Amino acid sequence: MKIYTKTGDQGQTSLIGGTRVNKNDLRIEAYGCIDELNAQLAMLREFLQSEHRREHFIDIQKHLFRISGQLATPEDCTQARVVKNYQKVSKLSGKLIQELETEIDLIEATLPPMNSFVIPGGNKASAQCHICRTVCRRAERCCVALQAVHPIDPQIIVYLNRLSDYLFVVSRKLCLNETEELYWDGN
Repeated sequence: MKIYTKTGDQGQTSLIGGTRVNKNDLRIEAYGCIDELNAQLAMLREFLQSEHRREHFIDIQKHLFRISGQLATPEDCTQARVVKNYQKVSKLSGKLIQELETEIDLIEATLPPMNSFVIPGGNKASAQCHICRTVCRRAERCCVALQAVHPIDPQIIVYLNRLSDYLFVVSRKLCLNETEELYWDGN
C-alpha cells in the first residue's frame, strides 16, 4: 500500500465511516493536536531516565491514539465496532484519569511549594515536558471548541486537563532532579 493516496490533494480528508471533511474541520484540528502531543511525548521519552516513567508515557501515547480515533468518528457513525469502542475509550479514560491523579499526588508530595509562576526549563527533559504540557492544553482547547458544535465524550476533555496537570508536575520533578527551579518574580 502506498503512503500517498492523492485523495487529500483538494484539502479534504475522510473521517472514520467515510464522511469527507475539509482538513481545517474542527475534528481534524482536534485530533491533529492530539497527534502533535503524541509526537512531542515521543521526544520527551528520549530524555527520561526512569523506565517506569517511559513506560507510563507509552501508555499515555496509546490512549491518545484511542482518543484520536474517537475524535475522528462522527456522532452519526453506526458501525457497531466503532460504537462499542466509544464506550471502551470512555471507561478507560475514567480509569486513566484516576491513575494520573494518583501519580500527580505522589509527585507533588515530593515537590517544594510554589509561590510564583515556574519559568519553564532547567534541563532538556523539563523543557520538553513543558512543551508537551502546552500542546496538551491546546489539544484540550480544540476539543472544547469541537464539543461546542459536535458532541464528544466529555471524558476526553477531563483526561486532557488532568494530563496537562500531570505534565506540569513531571516537568517540575525533572527540573529539580538536576537543578533549582526558576520562578517569575513579576518583572
